[in-house]
Amino acid sequence: MNEERYLTFALGKGRLANKTLELFEQIGITCEEMKDKNSRKLIFVNEELKLRFFLAKGPDVPTYVEYGAADIGVVGRDTILEENRNVYEVLDLGFGKCRMCVCGPSSAAELLKHHERIRVASKYPNIAKDYFYNKKHQTVDIIKLNGSVELGPLVELSDVIVDIVETGSTLRENGLEVLEEVCPLSARMIINPVSMQMESERIRDLISRIRKVLDGGAQ
Repeated sequence: MNEERYLTFALGKGRLANKTLELFEQIGITCEEMKDKNSRKLIFVNEELKLRFFLAKGPDVPTYVEYGAADIGVVGRDTILEENRNVYEVLDLGFGKCRMCVCGPSSAAELLKHHERIRVASKYPNIAKDYFYNKKHQTVDIIKLNGSVELGPLVELSDVIVDIVETGSTLRENGLEVLEEVCPLSARMIINPVSMQMESERIRDLISRIRKVLDGGAQ
């Protein structure tokens, strides 16, 4: 193991990154450079601990990790499932909790029961396809949308949607409801498979210390 090699982290931008850094501070990992909101840097370094950090859009994080540009990534489980990259998912960090659900008007519940061919709109076509084809064994037409998928049923583009649900308030305001739950979601830590072998000791130590904090124990 090369002690001089930097461990590189790719963090999903926004709340996820902020929560991750708060968690890391609890185990003594800090990166003061990242606290400067005016910084235009793309890569932040902790020279003392030989760590590097960079922020990326959620869907890009598993890509950086799979190809070894980052050893470790933190991203939502929805992104991991949708991107389906060759990475190890090693820790549920417990924040960013929500659900992936099939939603629509109450009348669409019958269509789901009888396995009719329906149209499904989603930002997550791979998750939607896996759920309907492999779990429900129902043939559906999947339409990928990038914006407000709730519009799908409202303008009769789709019968239902597959989307992330936190509070459900947007659904209720638009006459939609959760019809089925696909899976629970939260922030996860992922590791590059080669890094897991080459830097096994450092990475396992990091995972162990984080797990202690998550379990409510001391370092």
